Amino acid sequence: ELFYAQFGKKQRLPARHGKTVEWRKWNTFAKASELQEGVIPTGQKFGMTSLTGAINQYGTYAAVTDVLEMRAYDEVILGATEEMGASAAETQETLIRDALLVNSNIIYCENGSGTAPTAPNGLDKTCLLTPHMVAKAVTKMKKDRVPTINGKYVAVIHPSVAFDLRNSDEWVEAHKYAGVTEIYNGEIGELHGVRFIENTFAPVLRGDYANKDGKSTYATYFFGKDAFGIIDPEGGALEMIVKDKSQVGGPLNQFSTIGYKFETNGATILYPERLLRVMSCSTFSAQDEVN
Repeated sequence: ELFYAQFGKKQRLPARHGKTVEWRKWNTFAKASELQEGVIPTGQKFGMTSLTGAINQYGTYAAVTDVLEMRAYDEVILGATEEMGASAAETQETLIRDALLVNSNIIYCENGSGTAPTAPNGLDKTCLLTPHMVAKAVTKMKKDRVPTINGKYVAVIHPSVAFDLRNSDEWVEAHKYAGVTEIYNGEIGELHGVRFIENTFAPVLRGDYANKDGKSTYATYFFGKDAFGIIDPEGGALEMIVKDKSQVGGPLNQFSTIGYKFETNGATILYPERLLRVMSCSTFSAQDEVN
C-alpha cells in the first residue's frame, strides 16, 4: 500500500553517519547572448544548491493475550502482523503526503462557469477534477520544463476525485478499448499523458482548506521526475518485530507482542516546480471526512 513512496528519489544514509543527508543539484545557466567583436562578455557563475533532510524513528506495537492466541478460531499472530504492516504503510504515506502539502505550486479547479478560484474557500461543488483540468495541469508542467517519469507524468488521486474523473466522457473514451497496463502500485489508467494512481490516503481536507460550503476539498499531486526525496537509512528500514510470550509475557507468559519500527524523513521537496498540487471538490465533498 505504498503509493507516494514509489516516486521518491532515494538517498542512502549509511550507518554511523548521523541523521541528516544532503541532496545537491547544479544551478542552471541562462541562454547565451550575441558576442561583440573584441569584447569579453560577462560570464555566468557556476554553482549548486543543496537541500537537507533528517530522519526520525516511528513505531508501535500491540499485545496479544495467551487466551486469545490459544482459543481464537483464526491465526491471531498472522492477522495482527498483517494489520501492523498496513499501519506501517499508512504511517509512511501520511508522512509523505503531509510533507508535500506545504509546496506552493498550486492550481485550483475551475467552477461551472469556467472561473478558477484563488483559494480553497473559493471552491464550490462544481469545481471538479475534469479532463480539461488535467490538460491544464499538464500544460503548466510542460511550460515549467518538468521532466517526465518514463515518458509520463504521474498523479496520485483520492478515490472520490477519481470517481468524478472516471465518469467523464473523455476518460471513458480513452479506456473503452485499451486495458490498463499497470506499472505502479494502485494505477487505474492514463489521460493526457498522466498515469493516475488511486490512493485512499490522498489528502481530504477541511479547516483552513474547507470549500465555500465548509465541506471537504481534495489535493491531487502531479509529479515529475525526482520531485521529492526520501532517505533510505542503512539499518533503519521497516522491521516487523514479534516477541513470543516466553520472552515478554511476564512471570506467567500471559501475552505476546507484535509491532514495527522504521526511520524516515517523510519527504523532502527537491524541485518545487516538479510537484503540482491540484485542488478540487468532489461529488462526495459533503460526506468525506478529513484523513
